[in-house]
This record gives sequence, C-alpha cells and structure tokens, in this order.
Amino acid sequence: MSAACLKANLKELKLPVMASVYKKEALAAQTMDMGYEEFLLRLSDLELTEKRQVRINRLLRQSRLPLEKNLQSFDSKRLPGKLKGIVNQLLDGGFIRRKENVLVFGNPGSGKTHLLCGISQELINKGFKVIFRTCSLLVQDLLKAKNELRLGKAIKSLASYDALVIDDIGYVQQTRDEMEVFFTLLAERYERGTVMISSNLVFSEWEKIFKDPMTTAAAIDRLIHHSIILELNLPSFRLESSKKKLKGDK
Repeated sequence: MSAACLKANLKELKLPVMASVYKKEALAAQTMDMGYEEFLLRLSDLELTEKRQVRINRLLRQSRLPLEKNLQSFDSKRLPGKLKGIVNQLLDGGFIRRKENVLVFGNPGSGKTHLLCGISQELINKGFKVIFRTCSLLVQDLLKAKNELRLGKAIKSLASYDALVIDDIGYVQQTRDEMEVFFTLLAERYERGTVMISSNLVFSEWEKIFKDPMTTAAAIDRLIHHSIILELNLPSFRLESSKKKLKGDK
C-alpha cells in the first residue's frame, strides 16, 4: 500500500522519473550502503537530468534551427586561431546575459549560417531560448503583422527569446516598408535582448538594405554598440567541396 501511495504522490508532484526508478535505486542504495540523503540526491539528479533534456529538446524544436548545422559538422579547422578562440568564448552564453549582439560577416559559402546555428545549438544546450529566422521571411511576417495592427504583439513574442538569430541580412533586397518594420524590431530589442546576425554585406553597403542613410546609421549604431563582430574572410566551403569532389571523380 505504501509503495502505491508513494508512486501516486511522485506522479502528482510531477516527478515521473523518480516514480519509475525509485524501487531499482532503493535496491542499489541498500547494496552500496547508501545513506538517505545520498539516495534522495541520486533520485533528484535523475529527475533533473531528464527534465533538463526534455526542456532542451523542446527549445530545439521551437528554435526553428536547421539542426544538421551544428558545431560537430562545422569544419573549425578553416577558422584562424584568434577567431576560433572568440567562438569558444561565445559558447558560455555570457554575451547573452550582457545583452550583446553577435554580427558575422563573410562571402557567400564562407560558413556564416552554419557557425551561427552551431553556436545557437550549444547555447540551447545550456538552457538559453533561441529563435532562428531568415531575414526575408522575418520581415515579411513583421510587415504582415503591421498591416494587421499586431506588430507590437509580434515583437513582444520575439522578445521572449534570449537570442534572435537573423540570417542573411542583405542577401535578398527588401522593400522600404519591410525595412521600416525591421528597424522597429532592432530598435525595440536594443539593450533588451541579443541579436545574432549574418550578412554578406559590410556596413558600408547597408544603405542598400535600409534604403535611407539616416535609418542605416541608426540601425548600425544600435547593433554595434554592444557587439562582437566575426569576419569570416574565408573561401566558399561549397566551392571547395565541389572542387574536391571533381578531383575525386577524375
């Protein structure tokens, strides 16, 4: 009777792992002459480990990240030593706590997106909440929200994430209206949450993005005020892979 009551209590307390393993762990504790506190610590560790993993899996699903682009599949040997050191420092998430931005620049194929996605997955594994969006789709959603008089709600929803990853700024040319709502997002997020951006355009070319010199200057000012800038001056990974494949086929 007591065993059934204990199991019911653990389930009601939302401790399913403890409910499923306490009998096996109790036998192990007796064999190892484990004290009560050590036994409870063991059970609580098992419960917490499972809950953390469930949360991480949920955060990964919500992030919209392409999960195949992780640090394990990223060729870190292509990075210069100094850049590799900066990337390693980012993995502890300190920059998110400080509300700093990460801006990654490089030519198409240099690995910008892959690197940001890999860093983001490591941050999620540490419990941070991250959302990934391509710039083109993000601004379309924001403009639609503005037209439907719910732009504030859409921006507030994005504010719930510790880091907002915006991929390929400048890759596709947007309209002035789209860039206005995008600027509104950046202004609202300034010093309130981290933005992680990839772009193939250096700052001197950002007037192509925002269409107006004043808006361009204001956007850049907000992004770089608290930021870490990574320049991937690397040859295209896709081009290198294609060349290697051609050589191998000969």
